[in-house]
Amino acid sequence: MDQAQQLRNIIKASMQRNKPLARVITVTSGKGGVGKSNTSINLAIQLKKMGQRVIILDADFGLANIEIMFGAIPKHNLSDLIYQGKNIKEIITWGPGNVGFISGGSGIAGLSNLSREYLSYIIQNLEELDTIADIIIIDTGAGISDAVLEFLVASGEILLVTTPEPTSITDSYSLLKALNRHPRFSRGNSQIKVIANRVDSAEEGKDLFHKLNAVVSRYLKLPIEYLGAVPYDNQLSRAVMQQMPVSLQNPAARSAQAYERIAGTLMNKEANKNLVKRGMAAFFSHIVNGKKMG
Repeated sequence: MDQAQQLRNIIKASMQRNKPLARVITVTSGKGGVGKSNTSINLAIQLKKMGQRVIILDADFGLANIEIMFGAIPKHNLSDLIYQGKNIKEIITWGPGNVGFISGGSGIAGLSNLSREYLSYIIQNLEELDTIADIIIIDTGAGISDAVLEFLVASGEILLVTTPEPTSITDSYSLLKALNRHPRFSRGNSQIKVIANRVDSAEEGKDLFHKLNAVVSRYLKLPIEYLGAVPYDNQLSRAVMQQMPVSLQNPAARSAQAYERIAGTLMNKEANKNLVKRGMAAFFSHIVNGKKMG
């Protein structure tokens, strides 16, 4: 039996245990510097305020954006779970607002070389993450790397952050084009939602989405939906400098209120009636299966 089949059997067994499954949301962008990590953190804070248990996985390997913005230094990361035998609770760092985060380290590299016993151990730990969190936010790296695409393919719910800059819109389209071409991308099992960041008005946010949607619909035939807009806000910039999420430092700020509205939309029951929770074990299996095993 090859390793890929072994992993599928482990995942199948985990699914049959009827444990709760977390909602996995992957936040991405076509280029850096558009506010992707700020979006991940502030949505996590707002969702936590709404009673959800939230954990962020910082999958932007090599860059510690989440921990810097949280002002918290993790003792352990995902690599310590995979290679050092730490358990899932040991690698979670609790930041402001009681939102947990896991530093990715370089933990995804080399997964295809793990034994069946080790994969089983990791799956069991990730299953436990489903019992600790209602929502897991994956903060990916920016751009169109193979690693980013693997995370997007594995996720059933993608939040694409873009800004009115022409390069940001172009790069967002390029990311969606690469995702659409990926051999394991299933458009029927994926929801792509767009957040317009750093806009001057709600109208500018809608116009930005319509521009992107026009080319995506015409050339990719890929359904995307508009989630909302976040205005340019000096209060947010000030909060970043002080390593504190604006949603905690200044809940009345225009940007914080925008994140609150977007979080409310994410939790809208009617909008989520077709959403399927996959959980972290299934998410992880997609990543590992993408490592050309077997």
